Amino acid sequence: MERLVVLDTNCLLRIISRHSKRYYIWESFLDGDYEIAVTNDILEEYEEILSHKANPVISRMALEIIRQAPNTRLIDARYHWHLIEADVDDNKFSDCAVVCNADFIVTEDKPFSILADIPFPHINVLGLDEFGNMVRNFRSGEGH
Repeated sequence: MERLVVLDTNCLLRIISRHSKRYYIWESFLDGDYEIAVTNDILEEYEEILSHKANPVISRMALEIIRQAPNTRLIDARYHWHLIEADVDDNKFSDCAVVCNADFIVTEDKPFSILADIPFPHINVLGLDEFGNMVRNFRSGEGH
């Protein structure tokens, strides 16, 4: 698979618990099947949201894994494209995707839908289930 993705915070929340039906997506990251691109701003948002919405142990563990994983790319997105007007806070994800030439952003948030109408810079957006299907296909051997 060797995909580079930018993972929206809400999607991260939905995959890190062992009790989640999408936990296999997190396991696939742990196995090195894909890379996650993050900026310091994204890591700060992950930390803020996870500390409020997730079990503290899971939150700390997930953040430490993301920070230390060899398949995490820390990106320095100095230029800001301002592509998402409906929720300007989401621009940190689109800026990261542009700078690192990510294969796609994985998100369920509606403000990202505007990216489909922007010809340059082009950013692919996948929903969590669509990305999950891609991960499943890879893990079952269809992605080789």
